[in-house]
Amino acid sequence: MTKALLLIDIQNGFCPGGNLPVAEGDAVVPVANRLMASGAYDLIVASQDWHPANHGSFASQHPGKIPFDMGELSGQPQVMWPDHCVQGTLDAEFHPDLETARIDFIQRKGEKPDVDSYSAFRDNDKAALTGLADWLRTKSVTELDVMGLATDYCVKFSALDAVDMLPGLKVRLIADGCRGIDTKGVDDAITAMRDAGVEITDSKRIGF
Repeated sequence: MTKALLLIDIQNGFCPGGNLPVAEGDAVVPVANRLMASGAYDLIVASQDWHPANHGSFASQHPGKIPFDMGELSGQPQVMWPDHCVQGTLDAEFHPDLETARIDFIQRKGEKPDVDSYSAFRDNDKAALTGLADWLRTKSVTELDVMGLATDYCVKFSALDAVDMLPGLKVRLIADGCRGIDTKGVDDAITAMRDAGVEITDSKRIGF
């Protein structure tokens, strides 16, 4: 068996002081570091939001819209986000305390301006794949633990896509290694993941 840890978007932009901060987002960093150092995993993978400056999910690209308004992108409903994780900016970099030297593979996402990409596996329209599923297959990964930011968006969609796109893969959510944007959204996300077959666990059960 090959076990992998998937760190979702532990970037400055989603931590306090970032352009789209998640409350206590930086609290997931010590959890990630402990897990990476624990020896429990054969591979460490991290996703990285990597938007062009004109990304269509940004409210700034839609006259009259402000952040967190609902809008439309390529015919689909879209939350209008503040400009965040723009390629090459400090906001897009991993949190400085994250031990990135332990990461084996980085999957960037959200590079196409006309579609958002919450999942580390594919764009929101499910038409374009990032390549992460194929990479995990080539490494014969059988178990995948997921954690990071934010529970009710990128973490949820990544976990659900892992189950959907990699049949037979055992997927677990490390709940204490996640933080979310909205309390109800987090509760709904946990329910959706559990219903899809994702096991909900915490870092204390991993063993280190």
